[in-house]
Amino acid sequence: MLRLVLPKGSLEKATIELFADADLHVRRSSDVEYKASIDDPRVVDVNILRPQEIPSYVEEGLYDLGICGLDWVEETNSDVVTLGQLQYSKATSRPFNIVLAVAQDAPWQSVAELPDGVRVSTEYVGLTTRFLEKHGVSASVRLSYGATEAKIPDVADVVVDGTETGRALRAARLRVLDTIVASYTVLIANRAAYEDPAKRHAMTQVHTLLQGVLEARDKVLVKLNVSADELDRVISLLPSMKSPTVNELFGGSGYAVETVVPKAEINVLIPALKDAGATDIIELPLSKIVH
Repeated sequence: MLRLVLPKGSLEKATIELFADADLHVRRSSDVEYKASIDDPRVVDVNILRPQEIPSYVEEGLYDLGICGLDWVEETNSDVVTLGQLQYSKATSRPFNIVLAVAQDAPWQSVAELPDGVRVSTEYVGLTTRFLEKHGVSASVRLSYGATEAKIPDVADVVVDGTETGRALRAARLRVLDTIVASYTVLIANRAAYEDPAKRHAMTQVHTLLQGVLEARDKVLVKLNVSADELDRVISLLPSMKSPTVNELFGGSGYAVETVVPKAEINVLIPALKDAGATDIIELPLSKIVH
């Protein structure tokens, strides 16, 4: 039913792992193969291509569903449906910002101050041109094939580049004038395919599986027993998605409690629960959480 396109390159490994965790295993003959398959009735075809190309191909209808960075959707100005963010490509939740930067000693303090004819180097030629035109700046925008931050001052006066922490820009003695796009990895769909009820339903189901995996990745299930006298004290310690589930134990000897908590807090939480009177504490990994 769905023709799917996944990103090759820096997002490739994390994407394949995400789909595997969602029980949508991507199968191909080798790690360099561009054609793949998923043994699922909702997916009829899988290709793995450069993320820069994916938005245009999805807009054209060559694929129904794709994954890429929002920066490339904006760069290609593609008319696609964005189904949602998939924050799986980095260890942090920070966006990949596309920023406009100049030398630290440059005289300009805002984009509006840039002079006409200013030299700009970037991978994002379309996005940059539209942004500068919007701010009334007539610039000479040239395509960069990499090491963009090194182009100032010999090749360019301004660079537009992607950064998560800004470390590379600071190392090159550059400062950011403006952020053009805060980019996350997104799931995108062809508009005509999205209007088809059967395909839209399949897209929604695939998105549910992927998002369920991401929701579960930094959480664990905690189960414990506690006496009636200590129940309120133990419950007060539990950070939960909703109210904890509490069931009376057979024979009225106490209560069984279970809830989902952040994995990052578990090393502090379990000893605190024991100190509060909890017993038989179990920590369990989660595969998916679907709200």
